[in-house]
Amino acid sequence: MIEIEPRSYQCPGYFIRAASMPWEARGASDLRKRVFVEEQKIFKEHDRDDIDLIATHLVAISTYAHEADAVVGTVRIHQAEPGLWWGSRLVVDRNFRQVGRLGAELIRFAVSLANTRGCHTFHAHVQEQNVILFRRLNWRLLEMVELHGRPHGLMSADLAHYPPILNEAMGWYHKPRRIAA
Repeated sequence: MIEIEPRSYQCPGYFIRAASMPWEARGASDLRKRVFVEEQKIFKEHDRDDIDLIATHLVAISTYAHEADAVVGTVRIHQAEPGLWWGSRLVVDRNFRQVGRLGAELIRFAVSLANTRGCHTFHAHVQEQNVILFRRLNWRLLEMVELHGRPHGLMSADLAHYPPILNEAMGWYHKPRRIAA
């Protein structure tokens, strides 16, 4: 009889970084379309706008055998005026929303990257159902507004909780906790 040794399942990790390859940019765009157009029906055909042309697009990339595999989360940041930064279009693929902290890691990377680049104020319009998450991540609600026919919170990050990144080109590797099999 063969005895099976009990083992713990090791969750794959995720690269959190600025999109730098064409497949990463396409993956981010495709993911935004799946969520904002097809799933949430906020936009009719696409969610692209002029900010896409000036924004830094950040991605969460799943790994397979420790190699980059697919874009499973994205957010974009841009500087509206010197020192004033905005984050927008945060999304995590529906199949990865239960993975520990992917949305939070994208938020953390976005604000820390802007802080590295001279940010003194970081804002975002956050869908109402996500306001609680942002509050837990040291953001404060400034006011409720309506965007695209839906309630959003205008929120501001507490930059003291988002230190500058030492090597912005590298991003970081997020490894969720181990899960027992």
